[in-house]
Amino acid sequence: MTALLQGSELPEAQKRAVAEKLHGYTGLPVNYILKADLRVNGGEFSKQLRADEGITVGRLDTRYSGPDIDPLSQETSYDPQSDSITSAWNTAINSYLHTDMKYATQDTYLLSARQGGEFSWNLTHHPPGRGGGPVTPGSVENGPNVMPDLAYRMKLNPKMKVFLTGGYYDLATPYFEGIYEMHHLPMPNALQANISYKYYEAGHMIYVREDILKQFHDDMANFIRGTQKPN
Repeated sequence: MTALLQGSELPEAQKRAVAEKLHGYTGLPVNYILKADLRVNGGEFSKQLRADEGITVGRLDTRYSGPDIDPLSQETSYDPQSDSITSAWNTAINSYLHTDMKYATQDTYLLSARQGGEFSWNLTHHPPGRGGGPVTPGSVENGPNVMPDLAYRMKLNPKMKVFLTGGYYDLATPYFEGIYEMHHLPMPNALQANISYKYYEAGHMIYVREDILKQFHDDMANFIRGTQKPN
C-alpha cells in the first residue's frame, strides 16, 4: 500500500522489490506485475497465473481450472468453477423444490435474475444515518457499501451477533477481505466481540464438498445456540 501511494515517486529498486514480494504471494511473473504497475485485478490473476500452460484459473474457487478461451485477452473469459458445477446444483435445487418441498412445481428456479429477461441492477443506496430527504450528491452510493448499515444495526442492537464465513480459495470475496472490512466497521470496538469468524478449505460455495458442508452445518448450529439465552 505504501508503494502504491507513492505513485511515480516510487524508486525503481523498491518497485522491483515489491513486485518480487508479490510474485512470492501470488505466483505471477515479476515482469507481468511490473508491466501492470503493481496493480493486478482478479480477472487478470485468473488469466495469467497459468497462462503459459493455456489454463484459466477459477474465480469462485481457484482449485478449478479449464482451457483458456481467448489466449489474447487481458482477463479470463469465463469461470471454470461455475461451468463445472452449475448444472449439477441447478438440477439439485429444482429437484428439491419440486419433489421434496412440493413448491412451485410448474416453475423453474433460475440461476440468475438475468435469465428472466431484460434485467439491470439498481445499485442506488441510502446509507443509514444520513436522513431521508431528497437525493443529493453524496447521499446515494452506486455499487453500495453496506458496511455502514451493518455497523448501524449493531449499534442499535448491541446484543446482535454476526457470523462471517468464507473459503480460502475464493477470488470473488477473497479471504481476509471480509476480516478487513469487519475491523473497519464504524462502531465502538467493544462490539467487535459480537463477530465470529470461520473460514474453510473451500471456495465461494463452501458447501460443495460434503465434509465441509457438514462442518459448516455444525459451526452454524453452534453459533445459533450460542446466541440463545440460557433457560
